[in-house]
Amino acid sequence: MAVKLFIVVSNPNQVFNDLAHPWQIGFQDGASPGFSGIVELHNTIFFYLVLIAIGVFWLLGVVIYIYNGDKSKITHKFLNHGTFVELIWTITPALVLIAIAFPSFRLLYLLDEVTSPTVTIKVTGHQWYWSYEYSDYITEDGESLEFDSYMVPEDSLTLGQFRLLDVDQRVVIPVDTHIRLIVTAADVLHDYAVPALGIKIDAAPGRLNQSSMYAEREGVFYGQCSEICGVYHGFMPTSVESVSAENYLSWLESEK
Repeated sequence: MAVKLFIVVSNPNQVFNDLAHPWQIGFQDGASPGFSGIVELHNTIFFYLVLIAIGVFWLLGVVIYIYNGDKSKITHKFLNHGTFVELIWTITPALVLIAIAFPSFRLLYLLDEVTSPTVTIKVTGHQWYWSYEYSDYITEDGESLEFDSYMVPEDSLTLGQFRLLDVDQRVVIPVDTHIRLIVTAADVLHDYAVPALGIKIDAAPGRLNQSSMYAEREGVFYGQCSEICGVYHGFMPTSVESVSAENYLSWLESEK
């Protein structure tokens, strides 16, 4: 399970932080319908994997125990050429693949669908930081609301901030709102990923990739570039803060 901490911010309210902890094996706590679907698909496939592993190791054990050199001097002809057995090990994997394919394709199409977005955010990967543009809003200068987001250096971290994860300016989104992400890169191939929100999308130069983001609860969700993009690949995190609609409007006014 993911580590959850309370930190005190500029206002008296407290904010949840969702991030992975060292040597974590399981998933982080999800905050979006897409992430819940990913976990459900993982559990479904893992069920089939367990059944297959038990069956394979059981067959290996039976073969080793019964048909060894001391107990079986002569190999029976039907153990070398058996049409029925070959049909079983051909048809059974095909049925398993079909059982896995249906939920997999269903989730794939659901994740690709962008449902009536209320806010559009353009994400641009650079070596080695992220830029964000809220194209739905205009500043006093007549330009779109945009900013660069850099990792907070280790020697500048304050109490409650996380090494290699916190940034100087977070992406702020309203809770329970459909967000459209348009992701690209300015130099080399990057990958924008926020695990708790079920987001992982390539940022390719000269190409606009589209994805959706939906936060079901308030909190701060951390992610990092997931495509090796150079010497500082591990030092370009992202931080998404989900807030109430009132706090989101207040943030917009302060940024504009």
